[in-house]
Amino acid sequence: MSLALEDRLAITELISLHGHLVDEGSLDRLEELFTADVVYDLTDFGGESLTGITAFRDAAWARGEGNPVAHHVTNIVVTVAPDGRVEARSKGLGVLADGSCGSVTYHDTVVRTAEGWRISRRRVSPRRAPLGGKAASG
Repeated sequence: MSLALEDRLAITELISLHGHLVDEGSLDRLEELFTADVVYDLTDFGGESLTGITAFRDAAWARGEGNPVAHHVTNIVVTVAPDGRVEARSKGLGVLADGSCGSVTYHDTVVRTAEGWRISRRRVSPRRAPLGGKAASG
């Protein structure tokens, strides 16, 4: 299965919209991003895996001032897995209120719904070591 250019563009815009909505506090619009039963996996951060939009929204509100003030997404790559699942991988930069920042990789599964493309699963992985943590070979 291949994806039409229009689908790739729609998926890219979907992933980009996440930062805009979250940064402006428009958490009432998360249905534009995620399926109702989305799994938002934060276990790579030592957190939990959140299931459903309500769980994600509640966690974001609970984090309050600890949330990044800016989410920047780049390097979006959309692929179709052998089983037909559409996957997207992207890089994210989060800027905190104190000016510090961090880097993550988003691993998304996206599905076509009646309302358009939505993220049904997102795993967020921190980037903490250069070269993927691989040591130089001599």
